[in-house]
Amino acid sequence: MEHAMSLTRQCLGLQTRIECIIRPVAGDQGIWTLLFAAGMAGEQPSAVKAQGPFHGPKVAESVLGAIVDSLTLHGYQVDEQPQIWNLHLHGELRKINADRGRHLGEQLATPEL
Repeated sequence: MEHAMSLTRQCLGLQTRIECIIRPVAGDQGIWTLLFAAGMAGEQPSAVKAQGPFHGPKVAESVLGAIVDSLTLHGYQVDEQPQIWNLHLHGELRKINADRGRHLGEQLATPEL
């Protein structure tokens, strides 16, 4: 399965879009996350979400595959057009990495008793 995917659905003359990417989380721990942006095509995304963490890309790919299967049952189709919300998705990944760094810093700053 690919590490980036877009899906679209036509409903009442409007096109909804979901973009997904799988990316490693900073820290070289083998942790990966699945990022989603959703909204109306041609506009800014109305939601950006993350799922995970997952231990390795294969686990994240498996979850993405199950989500894509479910969405196709609800009328979504894989869209071969380039992704348009990459900046939003990578912004969410930066937040995840920053939060992770803060938590690791807290652990390192706390002396063991």
